[in-house]
Order: sequence, then C-alpha cells, then structure tokens
Amino acid sequence: MRVSRKDRGPRGPQFTSTFWKEFCRLLGATVRLTNGFHHQANGQSERANQELEKALRCVVSQDPLSWASRLVWVEYAHNTLTCSSRGMSPFQCVYGYQPPLFPSQEGEVSCLSALANTRRCRRTWARVRVALWRAVASYSAWANCRRTLAPEYCVGQRVWLSAKDLPVWVESCKLAARFLGPFLVEHVISPTVVRLRFPAIMRVHPTFHVSRIKPVRLFLLFNTLFIFLL
Repeated sequence: MRVSRKDRGPRGPQFTSTFWKEFCRLLGATVRLTNGFHHQANGQSERANQELEKALRCVVSQDPLSWASRLVWVEYAHNTLTCSSRGMSPFQCVYGYQPPLFPSQEGEVSCLSALANTRRCRRTWARVRVALWRAVASYSAWANCRRTLAPEYCVGQRVWLSAKDLPVWVESCKLAARFLGPFLVEHVISPTVVRLRFPAIMRVHPTFHVSRIKPVRLFLLFNTLFIFLL
C-alpha cells in the first residue's frame, strides 16, 4: 500500500478516529480533512461523486436492487467521457488510448511494444498538461473578476466566524447573528485556510476557509474601546 505524505480525505468518523490518526502519524503522513462546504479543497472529487450518483440513479430507476451489476457500466461511461478541460477522457489520460467497447476493436488499440506504449503515454500526458493549464487560466480569469484579495491573518488575531452551515440552535434563524465570536487564530495553515481556537463546548472542526471569517475591527472613541463587524 502506498500512502501520500499529505492525505486529503472526507471528515467521517472512520477518518477522525484515534486509530486513523495514530496510523497516519506512524507513516509520517499529514491528514487534511475536508467537508462538503470546502469546495476549494476537493471540489473535483465532490463533483465526480455527484455525476456518478446521478448516472447510476438513471440506470437503475426501474430496478434499484441491480445497482451493483450496473455500476461497472457507469464507471466505463465516466472513464470514457471526454472532459472539456482536458480534451480527452480519464482513461485516455492514463493509458494513452480509449478503451475498446467491443472485442473487434481490440486490435486497434493493442500495442506489444512497451517502449511505444510509454512514448504514447508521455505524449498524451504532455497534451493533457497543456490543456489543463489552459483551462485553469480561463476558469481563474472568469472566477477572479468579482473576487478581492483575502486579508492576511496571523496567529493570535481575533476574527469573526460566519454562522452559515454551523449547528447553532436559536429560536429564530432569520433573526440570529450572522457571525459568531470573536475567536483567536490558532494556526495559519495556508494563505486561504486558518485554524481557530474554540471553547470546549463547540463540537465543530476548527479549520475554515478565509471566506468564512472576518477580522475584528477595534475603534477607540472617548477612551472607550469598541469592537465592530464590518
């Protein structure tokens, strides 16, 4: 088994258990847990799971109990579907050719020379890399049109936390506070991700994207210190 130095996975009970933490520590791996609200971390995986679930639901609509036998065809359809960003299917990105659907097509893609197969894969990977960088540049240009640079946070800084998607029990959700806190920044994981210091009563994962927090503004008026949320 091969484990990456930085394992990125969902935040389920099997991944947050003591055994899994100790297992990763002994392997020298750093676990980076994510959830459905942090699309910046593993949005492609979340989107792929949604597409597979949607396709499987359509295939087994008449007989839901046959999903296990139909899953292989959904997997084949997904691996052979041409992606707009890469310009080719996932199977072609890995092996350099499209998988055959019928036995009569096997002769067109079979290659007995390992050297020729390796060269073909390298040419395919080079094309995919250029296509992906082109797609990333195009998506970033459109996405950054209305975005502003996030403020730089430091350890010990006080911030407000957005109450959206947090398990906060209030009598009126419409009139509840939109931000909670202030909380202290315990660790700056990256320019876009920080870890906050929560009290023991809050059973929430302390890592958040910078879009969910706002810095605390302090103002001194008539020798009185005021805290504002801007």
